[in-house]
Amino acid sequence: MTRPPLPPFTRDSAIQKVRLAEDGWNTRDPHKVSLAYTEDCHWRNRAEFVTGRAGIVALLTRKWTRELDYRLIKELWAFDGHRIAVRFAYEYHDDSGQWYRAYGNENWEFADDGLMRRRLASINEAPIAAAERKFHWDASGPRPADHASLSELGF
Repeated sequence: MTRPPLPPFTRDSAIQKVRLAEDGWNTRDPHKVSLAYTEDCHWRNRAEFVTGRAGIVALLTRKWTRELDYRLIKELWAFDGHRIAVRFAYEYHDDSGQWYRAYGNENWEFADDGLMRRRLASINEAPIAAAERKFHWDASGPRPADHASLSELGF
């Protein structure tokens, strides 16, 4: 099984890989998202370390149980061979209705088959007022192609 685009990445294939990852995460389906990673993938997500798809599913299930109406934008930062660096922002609210915007960076490393074998994420978040939200597309689908990027939003 392969997960195109495959490394080594070009600028265009790295951008495509980032958008595919964004679209996958915006489904908020932990099982679907986990299929983009190797069976033994290593993650650092904030201060949590997980290995393997089962760990990824458990982490994402907890995450999206707390982070409601989650919407994410990723943007290519750099790439080289089998590695891609991205920056991202996402918005969500908790069960009390408080909105948040999280910002972060991820470093990705891919196996030859295009599955991610390492994901290192650093994330900070801040509460925002509902009126400060910037991500307004239908939460049941991907970000529309004409929606502003992180750079266009000034993030």
